[in-house]
Amino acid sequence: MAKKPKVVQHVIPNIEDWPIFRLSEDRRAFIREIDEFTLEHFMEQPVPELTDVISKTIYLERIRMKEEPWKVDPPNERQFWYKIQKKLVGKSLDRSEEEARKTNEEILQLIIHRYAEEIVGTFQIPTFLFARRFLTLFFTRLLNAAASRNWWEIWGSKYRLQDRLLVKGKVEEVRQLIKKGTVVIVPTHFSNLDSILIGYALDAFAGLPSFSYGAGLNLYNTGYTAYFMNRLGAYRVDRRKKNPIYLETLKAMSNLSLQRGVNSLFFPGGTRSRSGALETKLKLGLLSTVLEAQRALLERGENRKIFVVPLILSYHFVLEAQFLIEQHLRAIGKERYLRSKDDFHSVRKQLKFAWQFFSQTNDITLSFGQPMDVLGNPVDMDGNSFGRRGDPINIRDYFLSNGEVVKDLQRESEYTIILGDRIVERYFRDNIVLTSHLVAFAAFELLKNQNSKLDLYGILRLPADEYVFPMEGLLDAVRQLQAVLMQMEKDGEVKLSEQIHWDAEPLIRDGVARLGTYHMAKPLLLKRKNEIVSESFKLLYFYHNRLEGYGLERKIRWKKYEMEMM
Repeated sequence: MAKKPKVVQHVIPNIEDWPIFRLSEDRRAFIREIDEFTLEHFMEQPVPELTDVISKTIYLERIRMKEEPWKVDPPNERQFWYKIQKKLVGKSLDRSEEEARKTNEEILQLIIHRYAEEIVGTFQIPTFLFARRFLTLFFTRLLNAAASRNWWEIWGSKYRLQDRLLVKGKVEEVRQLIKKGTVVIVPTHFSNLDSILIGYALDAFAGLPSFSYGAGLNLYNTGYTAYFMNRLGAYRVDRRKKNPIYLETLKAMSNLSLQRGVNSLFFPGGTRSRSGALETKLKLGLLSTVLEAQRALLERGENRKIFVVPLILSYHFVLEAQFLIEQHLRAIGKERYLRSKDDFHSVRKQLKFAWQFFSQTNDITLSFGQPMDVLGNPVDMDGNSFGRRGDPINIRDYFLSNGEVVKDLQRESEYTIILGDRIVERYFRDNIVLTSHLVAFAAFELLKNQNSKLDLYGILRLPADEYVFPMEGLLDAVRQLQAVLMQMEKDGEVKLSEQIHWDAEPLIRDGVARLGTYHMAKPLLLKRKNEIVSESFKLLYFYHNRLEGYGLERKIRWKKYEMEMM
C-alpha cells in the first residue's frame, strides 16, 4: 500500500497576503521608488564623475548590442541609446556645471527607469495556480510513467514526488521565521534546473509563500518560458550588462523589496558552479543589499529582521556537467578545450533530462542550513540572534554610531564579507554527502595516487578506456573516507545521506549506478566482470570536486595497488 503523502499546511494560506503579490499589485509605485532611490545615489557624485558614468554606460551598451544581441532585447534599443548619446554630447559636455548636472539628471532618469521596467517582474495568481497544478501533474505523471512497466500504472499513485525531492534540514525553523520577518534564501547553484525545483519544493513540501528570485534574461528568449517567468515573481537579470547604472538599479530593487518585506531568493555564487565544487567565493553585490535593507529598517525604528538561510542542493548527476567542467578547465587557463554548447535551455533537453532522472529512481536533496541574521549570527525559531559562544545579540548595536543607527557603507561592506564567509561555512556544514559524491571522490583520488607524477591536466589526458580501477583500492579508500565522514558528521562539520552508512561494496555500486544515469560517457561504469571503469575522467573530476574543501584527500592512507589496464 502506498504511503499517504504528507500534507504541508501553508504558512500564509491566502495568496493575496503573500508579500510578493502585494508588491506586484503596487508595481508602478515600486518602480518609481527604485527610480528615485537610484537617482539619488548617483546625484551625490560630482558632475565629471557622473558624466563619466553615463559615457561608460553608453559605450558598454553599444558593445553589448553589437556583440551579444538577444531576441528578448527590445526592438528600439539602438534608437534609445543613440538619443541618449546625442543628448549627452549636445547638452552635457562642455557646458556649465549647472547645465551639465541638469542634463545628466534627465539622462539618468531615462536610463534608470528603462532598467527598472526591465528588471521588475509581476506575480499573477492565476498563472501561479496553473504552474503549481501543472508541475505537480507533470512531475507525478512523469515519475509514475518512468518507473512503471505498464502504461496503465501511469495514472496510479504508486510513486510519489516526495520520495524523490527530499527536503531536509531546518525546514520548520524557516516556516516560523517567515512569520516573524523577511527571509532571504541563498542556495548553491549547479544546474539550470535549480530554480524550478527550489520554487516547487518551497511551495509543495515546505509550505512557504513564493519568493522573489532572479532569472537570467536569456531564459526569456523562449516564449513559453518568458510567459511564466514574467508572471511568477521573477525579476530579470541581464548578466551582459555590467555598467554601474544597471548594477545600482538592480541593487536598489533588491534593497527596496526587502524593506517592503518581500522574501527573496538569489544565488550568491552568481552562476552555476563550473567545477562541480561547493561555492567558496560569493558575489557580494546583491548580498550587500541585505545589510543595507536591514540598516534602513532599523533607521526607521522598525525591529523587523531579515534572516538569511543557506540552501544546499545535492544532485547525483548534473545534466550540464560536461559543458560546465570544460568551461572551468578553460577558465583556469591550463588547457585549451573546444567550447561546447550549453543547450540545456532547450525544452526538449529539459524533458529528456527529467525522464532520465526519474526513470533511474534518482533523488535530489534540498538541505536547509542554519538560519542566520544579516551579520551571519545563528538565530533560533523566534528570530533571536546568538553569538559564537551562545550569548544573545542585538543586531541594532552593530549599526550604531554615537548611539544612533547611521549609514556607514564601509562598515557594512565588512559585514557583508563576514556574512558571505558564514554562508560558505554553512554550505560545507549543511551539505549532504551522497554515494555518488563519495565514490567519485575516492575513484579520482585513487587515479591521482596511481599517477602521482602527472599534474591534473596530464591525468585528464590519460586514455580512460584503457584503465580499470582496482576494486581493492577503491574499497579501501571508501572505507577510510566513511570513517572520516562519520566522525565529521558527529562534529557537525558535514551531513551524510543514510546510504553513506552502508557497507562499502553496496555503497560503491549505488554511487556508480547513479553517476551513470544520464551521461553518454559515464564517469564510472560497473562492467560484467565486476570491473569499474571510467569513460570520462573530466566528468569524474567534476563529481569528485563536490567533496573538495574538506581536506579528505589528506585522510587516505594509500597502499600499493597494481594499475589494471584494459
